[in-house]
Amino acid sequence: MEGKRIIGVIGGNAADDKNLEFAYQVGRLIAGRDAILICGGRGGIMEAACRGAGDGGGITVGVLPSDDIDSANDYVQIPIATGMGTARNKIIINTAEALIAIDGRYGTLSEIAFALDAGKKVIGYNSWDIEGVISARTPEQAVKLSMGES
Repeated sequence: MEGKRIIGVIGGNAADDKNLEFAYQVGRLIAGRDAILICGGRGGIMEAACRGAGDGGGITVGVLPSDDIDSANDYVQIPIATGMGTARNKIIINTAEALIAIDGRYGTLSEIAFALDAGKKVIGYNSWDIEGVISARTPEQAVKLSMGES
């Protein structure tokens, strides 16, 4: 696809300050690379990443589990209401070029599994330590790796 790259950020609705700050910085860096951030559009990691991308002048897309666009966090610029519940995770995976997983529980694990099954690159920070997930120590490293750089 020609045009902007699309990077997914996945992670939980509830997160501690360290993980939220990491997500915020990842969002800013994605925007700084003129890429689009796609996520689940809700709170926690998703909201922090969208806030960072927005502060960095980027574009944010939230693929929502409900059929209500008003359920998106305040930093989602393009809400997509699916009414599909967690099945919406597959849409995020299919759309993103690569994914950055930050923290998260079983919903994040399902997204990681879908991504790896689809042959997508998954970068992880304080997330699931499973085969195929590339570990990142910094937001800069996570974004670089998601863009195919070392």
